[in-house]
Parts: sequence; structure tokens; C-alpha cells
Amino acid sequence: MRIIESIAEMQQAGEGWRCEGKKIALVPTMGYLHEGHLELMRAIRSHGDVLVTSIFVNPAQFGPGEDFERYPRDLERDTRMANEAGTDIGFIPHVKEMYPEGYQTFVKVTEVTAPLCGRSRPAFFRGVATVVAKLFNIVRPHAAIFGEKDFQQLVTIRRMVQDLNMNIEIIGHPTVREADGLAMSSRNAYLTPEQRRKAVRLNRSLREAQTLVQKGEKTGEAILNKVREVLAEDDDVRIDYVQLCDPSTLQEVTRIAASTLLALAVHVGVARLIDNAILNPSA
Repeated sequence: MRIIESIAEMQQAGEGWRCEGKKIALVPTMGYLHEGHLELMRAIRSHGDVLVTSIFVNPAQFGPGEDFERYPRDLERDTRMANEAGTDIGFIPHVKEMYPEGYQTFVKVTEVTAPLCGRSRPAFFRGVATVVAKLFNIVRPHAAIFGEKDFQQLVTIRRMVQDLNMNIEIIGHPTVREADGLAMSSRNAYLTPEQRRKAVRLNRSLREAQTLVQKGEKTGEAILNKVREVLAEDDDVRIDYVQLCDPSTLQEVTRIAASTLLALAVHVGVARLIDNAILNPSA
């Protein structure tokens, strides 16, 4: 795997592959890779002749008092794992080059970023949209892949690509889970062994909701109450939000009449964890 740190070098390489008729596939990450990231790399491998994995902890998506400084990092391990997963290029830019002195341009996607995580993390999606737009301009990919665990992020990127006429295929990949059902996340590293056991309730609450819907329940409040009941079994699990939404617009819905996104965010200890499921009403 070739490591590229310079933006100019990455742009030159991307343009060169395009001139040769090669297709470029991109996996954007913030590092501290886990099996979920590796699944993304394997899944998009067939969509490109060159696989680029970016590793960049993006300061623009962290608000005041959030965990930018303590976000887990292990670059040596990350590059080894990305290489073993088939990455051709590891793009590892420096913060001072991505956001040089005097930087003042940001990308803001409006409506789909307002609910859910947008309420408690108002700067987050502006930072995500900005860094992803920059990565698209630097790497010049034909396709990029994002995990469905971060469902609002995926919807945001798709909206940006559509609105700004970016000729890039955006691929969503199903959430990759641990054997006990916990969605894989770099922030799982913050959990103590006891908190790790409690965090399994996120997935259990989603499964309880799916069971209710399969039995014919369509009332949103009844479904959300069941989810809250499962999550609130321990004081160490604090709910940020639990909401039912249209999967395309992320507008809140109160009744399951079609495929519906059930999204949740909770604090377990110092870790803020998110998860989601698509609920399909029974016939």
C-alpha cells in the first residue's frame, strides 16, 4: 500500500488514474479501524480499479467540549489493517494542510441535518459535509462508500452529492455488528467491560421494536415507548433521542405506514453511541 500525505500528490495521482481510464473507489475514515471499516473496503473493491482509504480525524466535525483530542488513534495499526484489506492508497493528510490558516469555507446541508444528531451536535454535519467534499475534490473518486450505522451522515452525503451535481456513486453498506449485536464503532473503545455489556441494549431495543411491528403494531408512540423501556433499564444508559423518521427525508413520522427508520442515540458512560433499524410494517 502506498501512503500519500500531500494533497497535491493525491490530486495528481487521482487525475492520472482517471486519464488512464481507471475507476477510483474511496473509503473515508477517521482511523482507529475495525472490522466494519474493513467490510467497507472489501465491499467497494469491485467498484474501482484503485482503492483509496483516507484516514483523517476531522476537527471540523467536533464541537466544543467533544472528544477530538481523546478520539482513539493508532496510525501504524490502521495502515497495516488497510493494507491487509486490499487498500492501494492510504491517504493521510495533515490538519494544517486540510484547514490552513485563514480557512473559511464550509459546506452546509440544511434540512436532513436538522433532526436527530443535528439537534445535539449542531456543528457536526457541517464538518462532515465539508471534509467529504474536500476528499471528493482531492481524491476524485468515481464511487465512495459509507456505513448505514451513521444513517443521517449517509443521507446527508447523498443530498450533497445530488445538490452539488457531483458525479460520484454513493454506496451505503449495512451496519456491521459484533457477535452480540453491538454496532461496531471506534468509540466502543471508550466503554468499560461493564458498560460494554450494557451497550448491547441498543441493538436489543431495535429488535424489540421490529418484533412489535411484525406483530402488527403501527403506532409510533407504542414502539418508541418499548425502545425507551429497554434502554432505560440501567442509569448508566442515558437517552439522547429515540425517533421514527422517513428514511429519505428524515422527517419525523408518528405511524408506521411504510418502511420507517428507527434511529437512536444514547450515552453509555462517556461514550455517545448511535444505532438504527429500518422497520417494515406487516401486510
